[in-house]
Amino acid sequence: MKPCAFALAMLAALPALAAEPFEPIDVFSLQYATDPELSPDGKAVAYVRTVMDIKSDRSLGNLWLAATDGKSDRPLTSGPHNARSPVWSPDGKKLLYIANDDGSNQLYLRWMDSGQTARLTNLTQSPGNISFSPDGKWIAFTMAVPNTPAPFAKMPAMPKGAHWAEPAKVIDKVYYRADGAGYLDDSITQLFVMGADGGAVRQLTKDPFNHGGSYSWDADSRSLVLSANRHQDWQFQPINTELYRVGLNGDITALTDRNGPDNNPRVSPNGKRIAYTGFDDKKLGYQNSALYLMNKDGSGKKVLATGLDRAIKDAFWDKSGDGLFVSFDDKGHTKLAYVSLAGKVTTLTDDMGGTELGRPYDSGSFSVAGNTLAYTRTSTSRPADVAVLTKGGKVRQLTHLNDDLFAFKQLGKVQEYWVRSKVDELPIQTWRVLPPDFDPAKQYPLLLEIHGGPFADYGARFAAEMQLYANAGYIVVYANPRGSTSYGEAFANRIHHNYPSHDYDDLMSVVDDAIAKGNVDTRNLFVTGGSGGGVLTAWIVGSTDRFRAAVVAKPVINWLSFTLTADFSPYFSQYWFAKKPWEDPMGYWQRSPLSKVGNVKTPTMLLTGESDYRTPISETEQFYQALKLQKVDTAMVRIPGAGHGLTARPSNLMRKVVYVLSWFDKHKAN
Repeated sequence: MKPCAFALAMLAALPALAAEPFEPIDVFSLQYATDPELSPDGKAVAYVRTVMDIKSDRSLGNLWLAATDGKSDRPLTSGPHNARSPVWSPDGKKLLYIANDDGSNQLYLRWMDSGQTARLTNLTQSPGNISFSPDGKWIAFTMAVPNTPAPFAKMPAMPKGAHWAEPAKVIDKVYYRADGAGYLDDSITQLFVMGADGGAVRQLTKDPFNHGGSYSWDADSRSLVLSANRHQDWQFQPINTELYRVGLNGDITALTDRNGPDNNPRVSPNGKRIAYTGFDDKKLGYQNSALYLMNKDGSGKKVLATGLDRAIKDAFWDKSGDGLFVSFDDKGHTKLAYVSLAGKVTTLTDDMGGTELGRPYDSGSFSVAGNTLAYTRTSTSRPADVAVLTKGGKVRQLTHLNDDLFAFKQLGKVQEYWVRSKVDELPIQTWRVLPPDFDPAKQYPLLLEIHGGPFADYGARFAAEMQLYANAGYIVVYANPRGSTSYGEAFANRIHHNYPSHDYDDLMSVVDDAIAKGNVDTRNLFVTGGSGGGVLTAWIVGSTDRFRAAVVAKPVINWLSFTLTADFSPYFSQYWFAKKPWEDPMGYWQRSPLSKVGNVKTPTMLLTGESDYRTPISETEQFYQALKLQKVDTAMVRIPGAGHGLTARPSNLMRKVVYVLSWFDKHKAN
């Protein structure tokens, strides 16, 4: 018996000996795989193994190497350096990656035969989007270039020894702050190249536009095809990217010119064609990214897979250039498929994901070598592992990163089913998680958990928060109401310029169905959701009193104030509304949960990061004050330093769950 198989066999026998609850502290024991990069010969996968460090309260990544035959899995890096973004050289002899060794992110190169490693750069800014040229002679990457504008005003000289107030901050940009980044400086992301073994770094793009988009090397290694928005009004047309050919001499030639995004360029192996994703912009709330094909010079543009009413997320050519491997979400599952040049779509697997630990959102990535794929594989009981798949073969899972933890932990059973909306019989895909010790003779409190977006989807993926709620004794229900992605463009746009609306009725239908299935204590119905789910939770408590208590996380409460304070204002005001706030204030107000606050009687807690610039905490503060004025039982939980990704730090994932459960326990009927 192979050693790894023996270990797995031993672990399989352990649950019978001890089964403990999955508790908040166990978040620090979770691991997951990201960035699986298949070697050119298809014999190994370099990937990032991410662990939760309990002392630093951060996720830390190191590179590991798994043989595709399943016989070995060993570390390539170690320590708190957060190694990431592995990239193989074309001959498979070297591995390029980014690591933080002395407080700065730099490029490193590892020779795979000897294990020797060299630091290639001494950059003053963090590199990203790294790659080798096809001939192996060049490395390309993107990096922010600082820009110091002229002073707005000249202050008198400060006397020696004086201590004046901090200088004023002058802001004149449309995008002046961003969630997760804070207030933005004047840096612009540009494209760079350097020799494959290090040396001088050369900047290819220099114009004052963001060149940090996806790119692909031309087959001859003399140029790159880059996605960027180089239009003069780029700040007001934020998604209108084009594809450009950028020569190693810095020459730039436009290959597309439509109104809409052109992203994810992939040059064919022979260099004659370019595949890419995008759409003709109709200013809809949701629009599918289709798979396109054009000749090298930009001529002959056409859509592949015209009958696929799903958004293509990424694509890679097969070895022969006869088709592409793609990923897309379909009915709550992230699929990998093959698209021939004739447009035929063949599904290969539907279990990619698992890199979003908290809630069951779509996630994950894949890579291709020849006709073999490596990808992050998930299930409702496991975060992402590494798996490989051939075009016509079976899935082989290479890692089992959490089997040692879950050999001793109980997880709730996840059941998938469909519910008909009471409004129009629209089918709504739904899941419920049962408490691990579920007894069909007992009744349990029900917790409805609502996804954000609103253009996003939950699915059959691991979700630590759902499992923690179930382990606390709740039947947890989550669903994809109208407006969710992965069901086609028409389904998503049922809430276009109409959100919230009948998505509320969809969710109430889900609750009614859960009650009808039995085992629900109807005295104890609870509801929570974050971001778009926070909007709907606030809308729910303003529309019904059926829930015992609610937790509204990082919500939008007032669409007028949100549209003018959120970090992506030009997008929200164009795509989510037909007019600007001052042109249709009542249209904004009628869709605002704050308009319903006079109806609220449900005890409602609010929970938001203090550094959230997507749904600013001022939204939370408005609802809190309004609820107080209405004498509704409420509390405001502010998470210091947290942005919209509220649970990015492991302790905050735990904190969110603990506070939600504490609020519900406080208001639970005995």
